[in-house]
Amino acid sequence: MKLVVGLGNPGAKYHDTRHNVGFRVIDALARRWSVDQWREQHQALVAKVRQGDEPVLVAKPMTFMNLSGDAVAGLAGFYKVAVPDVLVVLDEVALPLGRLRAGRGGSHGGHNGLKSVIARLGTSDVPRLRIGVGRGDGRRELADHVLGTFAAEERDEVEAAVLRAAEASVMFVTDGIERVMNVFNAANDKQDPSPVE
Repeated sequence: MKLVVGLGNPGAKYHDTRHNVGFRVIDALARRWSVDQWREQHQALVAKVRQGDEPVLVAKPMTFMNLSGDAVAGLAGFYKVAVPDVLVVLDEVALPLGRLRAGRGGSHGGHNGLKSVIARLGTSDVPRLRIGVGRGDGRRELADHVLGTFAAEERDEVEAAVLRAAEASVMFVTDGIERVMNVFNAANDKQDPSPVE
């Protein structure tokens, strides 16, 4: 079984914020897989689907960002999903707007949601898919930036990135994180050869 978790904050107040692009990827997957029923489990909204022969859980933690690991660890433990079979989808201020970067592990890079996941799972070797939301004005508080909404001129690019991230998530389910890295990171590197990880 695979577990794909999008990080974000619950509630209408946060729906369109940069911090919630992980939720938007899960919503895109739900549309792709015709999910029509969610259940609350282990502090998350969860749906179970199949991709070919592979059972897949898609989840949105309802813990608020800084405690995301509680939901992820709860689901992984209950369903006995090994850490390499968990994909965490999240926003990344260190990447340009709309850019994707997949990784098999590493530091949390200052992202409190990923930091919580790493702490609760007890390892930094957690596959992740980061979606660039840009840094914005460096004089602005980072929290204000990630909790802000996208400008009108950014929305098409963000939506395209969300759909690409959904494709990458499906590839993770069928082919694993290495394949995602080879395909999606390579596509990025053709545009921008400077790595982020």
